[in-house]
Amino acid sequence: MLVSSLKPDLQIFADLGSWRAFAPVGEVSLDNYAGVFDRVPFWQFLANSVVISGVTVVLGILINSMAAFALARLRWRGRGFVLTLILATLIVPFETLALPLLWWVNKLPSLEANGFSLEFSQGWLNTYHVQIIPFIANAFSVYLFYQYFSSIPRELDEAARVDGAGWFAIYARVVMPLSGPAIATVAILTFLPAWNSYLWPLMVIQSEELRPVMIGLQYFFQLNVSWGQVMAYSSLITVPVVALFIAFQKSFINSIASSGVKG
Repeated sequence: MLVSSLKPDLQIFADLGSWRAFAPVGEVSLDNYAGVFDRVPFWQFLANSVVISGVTVVLGILINSMAAFALARLRWRGRGFVLTLILATLIVPFETLALPLLWWVNKLPSLEANGFSLEFSQGWLNTYHVQIIPFIANAFSVYLFYQYFSSIPRELDEAARVDGAGWFAIYARVVMPLSGPAIATVAILTFLPAWNSYLWPLMVIQSEELRPVMIGLQYFFQLNVSWGQVMAYSSLITVPVVALFIAFQKSFINSIASSGVKG
């Protein structure tokens, strides 16, 4: 992908089937990258995806970890059934939920600013929050936090309770600071689907100012398709994903390694 983004279309197809397809040889230039910025509002799409993915990750870590804390550390009747119910939602594909979810978000009230006053309107379509709120709670993230929190000794909770700490203080000051690998894993696994989201924004967003980067791929398949620009655009939108993994790879690998360690 990266090598092809540096070549014109004719050379891309000429190099197919040989080692030259994987090497930056021939007519190599940055013209495809310049063409990307001329063809789409790349920075607008990038900013939208960064905001949507970033907010989804932050709120997802908060909400899912609090739910997992209640399931793993608190004693209350029916928590096993609730955990089973949460995990059961993993077998339902998003494509099955897309149309009912679209109907619901179109019926929900929305608060909008009109000059110096706030007004209620119906429907979340064509907004930022319709791309964020439905994906904050995630069953797999709850399960990951639940498994990690269950491995933390309960004696720490008892010691904190003796010192006068409440459950929220234990969550914020004891459990979460010890859960770095789990947080990093959930951050990566939440960021990836949010960044790669295509079907849902295609259904709910009409304004170009609110579209994420994946919708931008459509622009390159209208009229004349430039495969070099497609590769250049794909390379650009891959950079944040690679950067996130590099930043959290140590904690991510530690979380995977520790998941198989007992005792």
